[in-house]
Amino acid sequence: TIHFQALYRAAVEEVPEGDYEIPLGEAEVLREGSDVTVVGWGGQLNVLAKACDLAFEKDGIQCELIDLQTLLPWDVETVERSVNKTGKLVVSHEAPITCGFGAEVTAKIQERCFLSLEAPIQRVCGYDTPFPLVFEKYYIPDEFKNLEAIRKAVDFSQ
Repeated sequence: TIHFQALYRAAVEEVPEGDYEIPLGEAEVLREGSDVTVVGWGGQLNVLAKACDLAFEKDGIQCELIDLQTLLPWDVETVERSVNKTGKLVVSHEAPITCGFGAEVTAKIQERCFLSLEAPIQRVCGYDTPFPLVFEKYYIPDEFKNLEAIRKAVDFSQ
C-alpha cells in the first residue's frame, strides 16, 4: 500500500459531488510547457505545481506538468510525447529513490526517448532511510529541491 504522507494533513480541494471515475492508465497534462517535462502523482503534485510556478517566475522556464493519476497501468505514451517535445524530464515522488516508481518511469522513458533526451533525467525523491514523522518536512522533496532539478535539466543543454 502506498501512503502519501502529506495527504494526511493536506488542504481541502474540490471534489465532484456525484459519482466519477478516473480512467486507469490515463495521465492528465495539468500544465502545458515547452522547456521541461515534470511528472508526479498524489500529494507531490501540489509541490510540483509550486516548483513549476517558481521556475517560470524566477527563470522563465515553461514546465509541462503531468499527473500520472494511476501507476499500474501508467500512461507511458503521454509522458513519452511530452519528453519528445521538451527533451528533458524531472520525476518526483515521496517514496525513497531506491525502488521507487520513479525508477520505472525513468527506465521506460530512457528506453523510448533516448535520442530525444537533451539532459540526464532528474529524480527528486525521498531519502533511502527511515524517518520519524517530526522530520517529514526534511524528508519529502519540497518545491525548492524540485526547482533545483528543473534548473539542472534545463541548464544542462544550454
